[in-house]
Amino acid sequence: MFSISELVTNLALSVGILVVSRFLWNYLRSPLRSFPGPVPTSFTNIWRLQDVFKGRCDITHNELHRKYGPAVRMGPNILSLSDPTLIRQVYNTKNPWLKSNMYNVNDVIVSGTRFKNLFSNQDEKWHSTFIRPVKSLYSMSKVQDVEHNVDITIELLLEKLRERFVRPGKPCEMSEYIGFFAWDTMSQVTFSKDLGILEAGSDYRGFLKRSNKTLDYFASICQIPMLDYVFDKNPIVRIGPPTFIWANIFSQEQLQKRYESTQASHVDFLSKFLEVKKKQPELVNDNTIILYLISNVLAGSDSTASTMCATIYYVLKNPSVHAKLRDELREASLSLPAKWKDIHGLKYLEAVMRESMRINPGVGLMIERVVPNGGVTLPDGRFVPEGTIVGMNPWVINRNEEVFGANTDSFIPERWLKEPGESEEAFQARFAKMKGTDFTFGAGSRACLGRNLSQLESYKLVATLFSSFDMELPSQEHEWKLTNSWFIRQKNIPVRLVEREDMAVCV
Repeated sequence: MFSISELVTNLALSVGILVVSRFLWNYLRSPLRSFPGPVPTSFTNIWRLQDVFKGRCDITHNELHRKYGPAVRMGPNILSLSDPTLIRQVYNTKNPWLKSNMYNVNDVIVSGTRFKNLFSNQDEKWHSTFIRPVKSLYSMSKVQDVEHNVDITIELLLEKLRERFVRPGKPCEMSEYIGFFAWDTMSQVTFSKDLGILEAGSDYRGFLKRSNKTLDYFASICQIPMLDYVFDKNPIVRIGPPTFIWANIFSQEQLQKRYESTQASHVDFLSKFLEVKKKQPELVNDNTIILYLISNVLAGSDSTASTMCATIYYVLKNPSVHAKLRDELREASLSLPAKWKDIHGLKYLEAVMRESMRINPGVGLMIERVVPNGGVTLPDGRFVPEGTIVGMNPWVINRNEEVFGANTDSFIPERWLKEPGESEEAFQARFAKMKGTDFTFGAGSRACLGRNLSQLESYKLVATLFSSFDMELPSQEHEWKLTNSWFIRQKNIPVRLVEREDMAVCV
């Protein structure tokens, strides 16, 4: 007879042997042993999970590529790439490489049934079929149809900033209020109704908190997708975080209210989706509309908030940039909220926004794909076999000095402008190369559908804020705090706002 202590010891020893055996098996069968990377990545994906869990894997990825070169082993079968010439191959549109299993973590289970969304579905044919009916709605000309909805929320933001911070002379935690604005705006352009977050001055319904917790879970667990079956997709006792099921329920409620409404027709995305349903009922039904609505609400809020926060922070951290932007806006004599037709041609504003998105892209993890049959040969001649997971991190690609010039860790809007003595032909070639490489919104068939809507919203908000207020951080040495959980979240951006008397304010 074994004693209890002996049984526990033997069990622990057996588990240890199994774990070590698994690590050795991963090492021996890994097709990437010849690629450089941290030693633990030859044996397990645990290393990259814990790195993502810390919340700044973007720093790690850049350090690894600067140390090891354009191809870095991140796991036994996972390779991170930094060569921008590979973007069009890995994320091509004609024969798209399939998404890896990391995206399955974003599925939800309702009453025992697993549901995919436009983000998590790996079937390229399915995705193309359901995106095609609404793709044109996200062109820049079409998203301007909802510019009035954006203006409504900008006006509300200005009202609350004046009421709560300008008049009392108190600093505004801009990361919070930009988040409130982004979520209310996306609801307004989608449903012609905001979420009431700006009005309340808090995340009173818990939408942002639940979203953050779900993204924290997704970012870490998608590094080892099998763990999702233990925590979130466990059929016996679910022990995972909040899911995005609340977004399904909220979208269904808004759709039902629209059907029951007797009001005049709205100009928003929901009305556009319903029009598509009338024209293409064989492709679009109510369930499809819910997919579209969820994509708008979830994908369009956090990433755009990240861009706007970054722009405000970097402009205020760089006095010369602040002065140039302020002068350009003053000379433009904008009516406020700023109109897209008046600002999309402002060269320095565009340079500021492009540089903000370059240095602070909304997504901070590797965008993973699976190498197709036949494998792929890298530009340096090394072969990557089929089935290997490869990916690129926007925070790495957007810091490539061969494309974007020197000091890519620094915020320099002038890199997007013509340099003294530079010919127009040379500038256009350099600009086109930077624009074509910019990985902020991804690339290929799965590139961000809402990029034009995001740009419309962020350009308008930045132009309006810097036209309406003189703003400053506590000091030029003040540092914010970033968290990388798929989307980039910022905190600690306290801004003092003073009304600008020299600008026309038409709100």
